[in-house]
Amino acid sequence: MAQASRTSRRDGRGALRPAPAFVLVEPQLGENIGAAARAMLNFGAAQLRLVAPRDGWPNPAAAATASGADVVIERAQVFGRLEEALADCNYVLATTARPREILLPVLSPEEAAAALKARIDAGARCAVMFGRERSGLLNDEVARADAIVSIPVNPSFASLNLAQAVAVLAYEWAKADGREGFASGLEEAVPATRAALEGLLDQLIGALDAAGYFFPPEKRPVMERNLRAAFTRAGFAEGEIRTLRGVVKALAGGPRKEC
Repeated sequence: MAQASRTSRRDGRGALRPAPAFVLVEPQLGENIGAAARAMLNFGAAQLRLVAPRDGWPNPAAAATASGADVVIERAQVFGRLEEALADCNYVLATTARPREILLPVLSPEEAAAALKARIDAGARCAVMFGRERSGLLNDEVARADAIVSIPVNPSFASLNLAQAVAVLAYEWAKADGREGFASGLEEAVPATRAALEGLLDQLIGALDAAGYFFPPEKRPVMERNLRAAFTRAGFAEGEIRTLRGVVKALAGGPRKEC
């Protein structure tokens, strides 16, 4: 069971919750698909839909570039037409950096994520469409969306690649979903008790006393008080206290002798 838990943290499966589908329309390079999958899993999304990928599927280049986001690659669905990929969706967004003649609401990535969050929490199936690397989405494809997402790139250099666009939307989704701090898979630091802190301070003050640090003697109370305040303010964890006690012990013992 412990091994399974470690594996789920490493490949991202254990952190998955309901999220929008990311639909890549006619993606060209497997490397771009893999990079998009990696960005998705970074921010807790794993539902990847591919519409007519140029080089077919599965694609070894995508798996290699995904850098461990296997759950996204394994679950990826392939469709021949866009309408098939969107058939079960209740709410769809289209990403584009270019103005369109189509009269659709235009949302920022943050606004789009908030709209997705509200609908997914209500039980709706949602998707975000991303266009081809070279030409983006066609007007007819954009027309299938409920709204447009416009990423505020530099108008004089609007060269955002596919994986970067996916990362922006996935990041905003993670924020909207309350995932500002993902579990790292490491044990959380346990704050040190006052007893542990006092033990460190007693050891440190004893070592400093032996080294003649408290001089002149009349200033000792203030010097001790300042030390205690500084160490208390630092908010050490239990592990850090153990490390510092080892440091003080090593310094008090002098340099190690060669055998």
